[in-house]
Amino acid sequence: MTRAIPPSFGIATAPQQVGYDDLLRVWQQADTIPQIEHAWLFDHLLPIGGDPDGPIFEGWTLLSALAAKTTRLRLGLLVTSNRVRPPALLAKIAATADIVSGGRLEFGIGAGSRTDIPWARREYDAYGLPYHDAAYAVGSLAEACTVIRRLWTEDKPFDFHGSYLSLTGAFCNPKPVQRPGPPIVIGGQASPTLRVVAEHADVWNFPGGDIEAAVRRGALLDRFCAEIGRDPASITTTIPAAPGARSPRPSARASGTSSSRCPLPIRKTSPTGSPTSSSTNPRINAARRHAQKSIVLKV
Repeated sequence: MTRAIPPSFGIATAPQQVGYDDLLRVWQQADTIPQIEHAWLFDHLLPIGGDPDGPIFEGWTLLSALAAKTTRLRLGLLVTSNRVRPPALLAKIAATADIVSGGRLEFGIGAGSRTDIPWARREYDAYGLPYHDAAYAVGSLAEACTVIRRLWTEDKPFDFHGSYLSLTGAFCNPKPVQRPGPPIVIGGQASPTLRVVAEHADVWNFPGGDIEAAVRRGALLDRFCAEIGRDPASITTTIPAAPGARSPRPSARASGTSSSRCPLPIRKTSPTGSPTSSSTNPRINAARRHAQKSIVLKV
């Protein structure tokens, strides 16, 4: 029998067209409000709204600064682009952010913006980033998730030679505070990306838009999980919402087949009866521990 899991709330603040002091004030105020449990930034290098030449902060640097000035909020980037930083470097950056935050990081990652989007091409050109096609981006994302988790968990240097990444003597020390590592949040909705979610993610972030599309993609993710023998309930689903957004109809994933993060008034349920049910799989336990985070409000 399923048991309802009360929803919780988070905020997402765009680090563009704004000063650091204003962002810090918002995050520190949110940190004092128990009902707000998590806070997020995005990962872009040029503005994607407002003045195209206006100010925008680098996401991981800003996240660590805000982590050092807060004490309770779980935090992360929703989501970081695997195209921008080499995965081994990203694992090191994330481990540092988790330590600075005292073990509050949620590690968001995705394949990166498509190269046919004008503002994305402008960003890639400005920073010398490669124009990888979708197949390359998704394939390298899967290898990145493998390498990042190994860097967080393995006690000795290792070599890795895949189709997209080649590392010799890869090692990360110190390790993240959270063991076996921060929850991995993978963003995206394309079918190849959802296969990566099924294999590697603790949390799936549907990037927003039509709720019916979220229902359809969620059902596809459930199918991909079944194909590899993974319990879909071990993956939490997040859907960003604007304040005052219309409440969607309950979906299968939101009403019993998995834990979920959705806009109100949907309340998540867990088929195991508890978000902290015992399991020999630490990734499943980690996902269930954090399953109560449900609503990300863009402010």
